[in-house]
Amino acid sequence: SIEYPDDFFSILGGLNLNYNSKILDVGCGSGKFLFHLKELKFRQLMGIDPHLDNEIITDTLIIKKKTLDQLPNKQKFDLILFSHSFEHMKDPLETLTKVRNILAEKGKCIIQMPVKTEYIWNKYGVDWVQIDAPRHFFVYTINSFEILVKNAGLKLQKTVFDSTQFQFWGSEQYKRNIPLESKNSYKNNPKKSIFTKEQIKKFENKSKELNKKSLGDQAIFILEL
Repeated sequence: SIEYPDDFFSILGGLNLNYNSKILDVGCGSGKFLFHLKELKFRQLMGIDPHLDNEIITDTLIIKKKTLDQLPNKQKFDLILFSHSFEHMKDPLETLTKVRNILAEKGKCIIQMPVKTEYIWNKYGVDWVQIDAPRHFFVYTINSFEILVKNAGLKLQKTVFDSTQFQFWGSEQYKRNIPLESKNSYKNNPKKSIFTKEQIKKFENKSKELNKKSLGDQAIFILEL
């Protein structure tokens, strides 16, 4: 499950949203984030995910087993979210073109995903944890994503780097052939992992430093028409 960082909520707070804003979460999973928004009194929430077991339909929240291309172009949204789902899309240009078609006139699209920077690639190369092949179809650089956005007829309004210590401990584990789901992975059992609390704190501080320099391995992109 994705933990939404403070940056994510601060970005949402800066958008011109109201309780009747139509919000779409693409690749929403169980709908955790949408339920947070429902608790905040948003009333027009929709999530889609092709891998759902159960659909949810209420007055204010709908979660459907669907793909983005199955939505009609006449259905417009004020906010479209991809939180670590865009890199799983087989045809990113087609996906962003669809976003352009269903985005309301003053709407925003927020995409949160890994990005390849020179820092992370020079440090870890193929051991970089966020390559995550074959689940990730594409991993972008800032430049390649900007080109994609332009080709889809959208504008990149803002980029906020939000990488975490995961880029370090995950990659360091991969260098040592320790899978994310192993019993001694930091993800599953911090106390049995190869890292001390001090090391994790250093990873966290380094991540914050890299984000300030636009060199972190993850970013939030705000797109508009």
